[in-house]
Amino acid sequence: MTTTPDNRFDRQTRFAPFGTAGQAKLEQASVFLLGAGALGGVIAQSLVRSGVGRLVFADRDSVDWTNLPRQVLFEDRHAAASTPKAWAALEALERIGGPTRLEAHATHVDADNLVELSAGCDVLLDGSDNLETRYLLNDLAVKSDRPWVYAGVIGGGGLVMPIRPNVGPCLRCLFPEPPPPGTLETCDTSGVLMPAVGSVASLAAGMALRLLVDPAGTPLRLMEIDAWHGELRTLSIPRHPECPACGKRTFPFLEAPLSERTLTLCGRNTVQVRGQGVEVDLDAMARRLAQAASRVERLGPLLRAELDGHRVTLFRDGRALIEGTEDRGTALAIYDRFLA
Repeated sequence: MTTTPDNRFDRQTRFAPFGTAGQAKLEQASVFLLGAGALGGVIAQSLVRSGVGRLVFADRDSVDWTNLPRQVLFEDRHAAASTPKAWAALEALERIGGPTRLEAHATHVDADNLVELSAGCDVLLDGSDNLETRYLLNDLAVKSDRPWVYAGVIGGGGLVMPIRPNVGPCLRCLFPEPPPPGTLETCDTSGVLMPAVGSVASLAAGMALRLLVDPAGTPLRLMEIDAWHGELRTLSIPRHPECPACGKRTFPFLEAPLSERTLTLCGRNTVQVRGQGVEVDLDAMARRLAQAASRVERLGPLLRAELDGHRVTLFRDGRALIEGTEDRGTALAIYDRFLA
């Protein structure tokens, strides 16, 4: 049979719990996805291929060679050019076709811009790689009464939890406060496998479709997948009346002042340094760095330079990735010396 716009979604509408009514709801829906890397790439591809009406996604990072074994939207050429993940993901998703309207943002997401970026979105999705960002998403979801899906992967498995604020538990019912720094495993210490990424992200995408099509029927429980041992466990989490977010209605992650200037990126030997929120003239900066840098390269929406033995990627919003170190002091010194 020749594929036409009329039968593109024929197989999923034949799934009785979804049906043509579900497809119609999906095509009117708008979704915000934070992160376009490992988890985010699989989630984004699933939603676009399913025909979600609008997908807004944001990612602060650039494609690295170490991303390619598990991040499905990227190719060698993206890693060779250190293409911003948001732009590389947009290119890959546009090739799929279909009705989805795509909106990509190559930017760091925090309390200063999350509300604006996610405006008009019905569901918030987690494709991030750090707990602070997930607490931020939870604050916004609870405060704005929007559902979201928490997802995390490490090693051979991970966790998924669909959340409907004021109906079931939120993330802070499960984890009231962030753990002390250095107490959680990371992809640096434990690695991560593509089958684990695919399993967790596919389940997260499935829960997102369920929240959009049948929110009342969505199972609001924590699900743990172990792709290495072939195990799936579920845990019912009670809604906690003293939860700082959905119980006491406090939102420190969303309402906090500017976050710390630096953030160490998982598995990258890279520190991100935030700017001051002022747009940078990258052409002028390139001229300024010409004498100090061993190499300066202007690459569309970013500037790359070799400074003091480190590769530095500078974005228009003043954000910079300082590669070759995990020491925040070193990264700040390079930023303040050359870019401030």
